[in-house]
Amino acid sequence: MKVVIIGGGWSGCAAAVTAKKAGADVTVLEKTDLLLGLGNVGGIMRNNGRFTAAEEIKYLGAQELIQITDQASRHKNVDFPGHRHASLYDVHKIEPLVRAKLEKMGIKIQLMTRIVNVNMDGHTIQKLQTADDTWINGDIFIETTGSTGPMGNCLRYGNGCCMCILRCPSFGPRVSISQRAGAEDILGQREDESYGAFSGSCKLAKGSLSREIVEQLDQEGVVVIPVPPEDINLDKLSYKVCQQYALKEYAENIVLLDTGHAKLMTPFYPLEKLHKIPGLESARYEDPYSGGKGNSIRYLSMAPRNNSLKVNNINNLLCAGEKSGLFVGHTEAIATGSLAGHNSVRLYLGMPLLELPRSLAVGDIIAFANEMAQSAEGRKKRYTFSGGKYFEQMQEKDLYSMDIALIEKRVERIGLKDIFKEKLL
Repeated sequence: MKVVIIGGGWSGCAAAVTAKKAGADVTVLEKTDLLLGLGNVGGIMRNNGRFTAAEEIKYLGAQELIQITDQASRHKNVDFPGHRHASLYDVHKIEPLVRAKLEKMGIKIQLMTRIVNVNMDGHTIQKLQTADDTWINGDIFIETTGSTGPMGNCLRYGNGCCMCILRCPSFGPRVSISQRAGAEDILGQREDESYGAFSGSCKLAKGSLSREIVEQLDQEGVVVIPVPPEDINLDKLSYKVCQQYALKEYAENIVLLDTGHAKLMTPFYPLEKLHKIPGLESARYEDPYSGGKGNSIRYLSMAPRNNSLKVNNINNLLCAGEKSGLFVGHTEAIATGSLAGHNSVRLYLGMPLLELPRSLAVGDIIAFANEMAQSAEGRKKRYTFSGGKYFEQMQEKDLYSMDIALIEKRVERIGLKDIFKEKLL
């Protein structure tokens, strides 16, 4: 049985792990020359409710990628405005570790392989067409292509191509496979009802910052610097995809996190204003290169799906990550990818697909985001364990916990301990 995963970001890698553990032959197709996609410039784990979710994922039996992010952390238990006990993994080390793990498990990885179309038999995908006009067969397909790109979306809904880590001009535009298969995309909106949202952070080269800032980043993992009063822009907060960082503190301060780069927690920041701030006089952007003007645009391509992550009306397609909803973050991608990978084998075998119960945070957010995507107001929000509307719900439902033993008992009590380790064929 062959599972083909389209997209090699965090969710695609997570899907590969659980599909392989369930007994499938697994191939990951990635259009660029790196796995992890936005994970190569991300780095934030375990902040707020992401701690709980990470432990749930581990006890469900998909611990591999969580363990790698812990292993690659430059800092642990970091507090910054609105967030507690974060881990910051090193973006320069993470991709080789993940790639090596997948290869050791026997998962096939095809880089620089962009999928542009599908061959259908009714509501069933028969094979995938690559940009160089070859065909790839499979039994079950999982789309994890994300929601950023093609470049035209960043031009139309943002401030132009900002040369982000996805590098659409070099590796080609993202194509919505679910839409090519006949499932109409769901588009996220901003509060003003325009489509999409800016990525929520930029990355500065640490070597371009003052020695004092670099030393503080290396030692503490976070630096907070007041913004000159005349440059405070509260309106910019509404642009953010990462609404857990759309707090007043992020307009009134420069917040830097150490992920190998200096992660600047704002969608973009004009260089002439950035250079007015002590210690940042020579600052330069690493990602996106045009971070002084704009950032990548996301959430223009979500697939309609059920809570088992099967795409509606397509017999053999599942989805995960941002493709599966208005999710923000690596933990959210790993959670959805792990479920989709496991369910790919269940789908092939004709077994009932697994829906994670809402007594777990990972199950609750998958169901909640699906409910919210049905309304115009819900499509203006983003859903993450680490803040915003969903983290509020997580706390109200008493799902947020730092008690690892309690989290294990919750998973055990509902009979799902190590469910993602089960070999199904």
